[in-house]
Parts: sequence; C-alpha cells; structure tokens
Amino acid sequence: MKKMEADVIVVAAGLSGLSAAATAAENGLKTLVFEKSNNTGGAANMGMGPLGIGSRIQRQSMVALTPGEAFRKHMFYTHYNVNARLVRDYYFKSGSTIDWLEDTVGVQFAGVERMFTAPEDTRAYSDGEFTWHIVVPEGGGRPGPRAATAMTKKLTEYAKEQGADFQMETPVKSLIVEDGAVVGVIAVDKNGEEIEARAGSVIVATGGFGENPQMIQECTGFEYGKTIHNFAIPGMRGEGIKMCWAAGAGKTPMIMEIMYQLPDNMNHFVMDGAFRQPCLWVNRDGQRFMPEDQIANTTFTGNAIASQPGKCAFIIMDSKLLKKYKKHGPDIISRVHPLNMYEVFEEELERDIAAGYENVNKADTLEELAEKMGIDVEGLVAQVEEYNEMCAAGFDELFEKDRHYMEPIEKGPFYACRQHVGAYGSLGGVKVNHKLQVLTEDGKVIPGLYCVGTDACSIFGDSYPFTLPGNTMGFCLNSGRMAAEDVASKVNAW
Repeated sequence: MKKMEADVIVVAAGLSGLSAAATAAENGLKTLVFEKSNNTGGAANMGMGPLGIGSRIQRQSMVALTPGEAFRKHMFYTHYNVNARLVRDYYFKSGSTIDWLEDTVGVQFAGVERMFTAPEDTRAYSDGEFTWHIVVPEGGGRPGPRAATAMTKKLTEYAKEQGADFQMETPVKSLIVEDGAVVGVIAVDKNGEEIEARAGSVIVATGGFGENPQMIQECTGFEYGKTIHNFAIPGMRGEGIKMCWAAGAGKTPMIMEIMYQLPDNMNHFVMDGAFRQPCLWVNRDGQRFMPEDQIANTTFTGNAIASQPGKCAFIIMDSKLLKKYKKHGPDIISRVHPLNMYEVFEEELERDIAAGYENVNKADTLEELAEKMGIDVEGLVAQVEEYNEMCAAGFDELFEKDRHYMEPIEKGPFYACRQHVGAYGSLGGVKVNHKLQVLTEDGKVIPGLYCVGTDACSIFGDSYPFTLPGNTMGFCLNSGRMAAEDVASKVNAW
C-alpha cells in the first residue's frame, strides 16, 4: 500500500473541490486532490457562470444589489428553513470570490446577467436579479452551455501552480476515522494500487448523486429516465455523501435541482429552446395548469410539471405563432439556446420526427396532434376553444396571463412539444455548519471533516432560488473557499 501525507486532502476536483484546492494551496498548505475521472470540473463544465454579489463587475455595471439584500431575499424565499449563518457568509463572500477569480486565477467574465426577466405586472415578486457572472468561453465568442469550462481549467492550472498535487483516475473509497476524528482517506489509483493518505483535514466535494438512479429514487422519489430527466455527469454517484454518513455525519433533506427539459435535450437543443415560450401549455388531459408568462422561471415550471399527470407537459403552437417568432423573435429570450433557432426550426423538427423522437410533432388538426402526442383529444380541443375565446376578449380569466402573450391557437399546421421534469443534479445530504465542518445528527463537529458543494448544499429549501441565478455554482465556489480558509486558519495558527 502506498502512503501519502498532506495538510489537507480534497476528495474530487469538481468546482467546489477545485476552489478548495486552489485556496488551500495558495495559503501554503500541502494539498492533495483525489479525482476519479481523467479531467477536472465535473458538472460545472456544463454551466455558464457563478453567482456573485458585490463584485467589481456588478459595481461597474451599476447593479445595486447588496449581499445583505440578497440574504434577506433568500431567507424569505426559503421561509428560514435553512442555515441562515451559512447563507449569510456565502453571500458576503461571493463578490470577493468573483474578484479573486478575475485578478488572481485569470478567469474572464463577459459580464453580469439575470437568467430571465418577468413581465411588468409580475416583476415585483418574480424578476431575476443581476447576479449571474457569465464566463467568456475558451476562444471567445457568445457564451453558452459549457462556457464555464474556461473557469474550471483556469482553477485547475492555478491550483497546480500553487503546489496542489492532483491524483487523477484515483477514486477515494473510504475515510479514515480514528477516535472520532477524520485523519485521512483510502484511495485506489488507476493501476489498482491502494493508497493510504493522511492529513489534518479532509474536504469532501463529490458533487451529489445525479448519476445514481437508485439514490435518486430512494432519496427524492423520482425515477431516473421516466419521471425525471436530469443531467447525469459521469461519476456523480453519491459516494462522498455515503462516506460522510459512515463517519457519523448527520443527514439533511435531499432534493433534485428541478427545472424542465426535453429528454436528451443537448441533442435536441433547438426544439428545447424554441418551444419555451408563453403560448399554450397543457397537461396530459389537455388542461392548462399555470400562467404561461411565468415559464421562464424553470424552477417554478419544473415544480408545476412535476405535479401534473405523468409528470409531463405539452406546449402547443400554431403556424401563425411560429411565423411571428420567425419574423420578430421569441417573446422570452434565452441566454442559453441558439439565436437562430426559428430559422432552422422546420429542418430540426423534421429531422427529429423522422428519427422517431417522440417528444415533438406536428399535425394539420388539433385532434391529430393530440393523438400523436398522447393528449386527451376532447380535453385539448375544449381547452383551445376556451383559450381562444379569452384571447379574443383580451383577458385570461383563468390565470391572468399577461395579455401581450394571449395569442390564439387556430391556424394549422399545429406543433407540440412534450416537456419533462429535469434537474441539474442533486442537492444536499450532509449536515454542515457555516464553516462547512461536518456535523453529527445532534450538531457536534466531526473533527477533521468538511463537506462542500452540492453534497452539502441544503440552503435552497425545497426549490432552487432561480431569482438569484448562478446560485449552485456560486455555492460550490464559495463553500470550497470557505472550508479551505478555515482549514488554513487552524494550520497556520499552529
């Protein structure tokens, strides 16, 4: 068995692990990082950028939101069912973390954005804030999915420059616990050799269980590939959570970070984006179920879809509405989906239909469309008739949708898209305090053990706070920094 020693061991090199490793190393700690895959970044490589509040970019952009205001918004949103001290420390740290990424790590940001903007009559309680710091992708160009890969690469390079030792393709199998304290890990390298690595502190950052269908069902009730179609980043199987539990960690509520999407949406991205408009949304029975002007908030919409029969929803457009979007652009502009999605809409739709992709279709009549998509025919026809009457009257008597979006569904061909519950991954599992130290069920600190990132992210309550975008990546970055700084303060005090 190989023996190794360090001041701090970081388990996994996703965003939270990279942040922890970089911070520990720059504070002079001998830092050892174990990563099961052959690359770094984890789920963050799919994203576009983190939350920051009080950053220099925000100040230069005249964004007045303060960490204190964001804290209050967050706590009201979660009804104080989360750790207020952890939320407070995270938000007050987040602005300086963006500055650190820019000035020290070398990350470039395209600017600060909000994920969506609400219609005027609902803006007061549902508008997104300008907290999302979007990373300039490698090689430049318009930021989109995977832009944050540029950030994870810079963090990896910086951590290595500061002396962090990365052991790739070397998964950690268990924590070493002696006299109630965590003193190291057991890992196995790519050649099958076992490693006993010891350190004063271990930071677990394994990214949740988004690729573990059994844990998803046991811990959240969703069935992977049937009632939820979440991102399943290879390796996100919950081992870190289970290791912490085995060491005595308390459990926290676990949720999926809900949104909505097409199954295999990255291969059907034009369809995924083109139908995300405030037209007519119905459930399997053909009935409307929410005000469609709010569908830009993917968390709320995902929650609403999860409550429908079959946990799915159907978006209905007609040829007149499609023509409008082609000429004038979408009602809701996405920061993620292709700008030319309506120019290539028909080509992509025909390709998907020909390939047997059952989540989109078109038909000359509503009855035929309903049959193709599995919607109750009578229910859809009756709902469209009622909806069209309200469009003609200029007022949505059911949900009071913004009148600007009340467009009748009346001219064939008709188009439909079946949207499903999706998720970015799992959240929560390990009980921590505001320093990210792992706690037992009764709130006692387990010496030497920290947990960061999504394994410890129980600060959102039952729903991701979409109105403060970039929050999951923001928590990963800042929890990693906060844990490493606490470790450094103890080591350097000796």
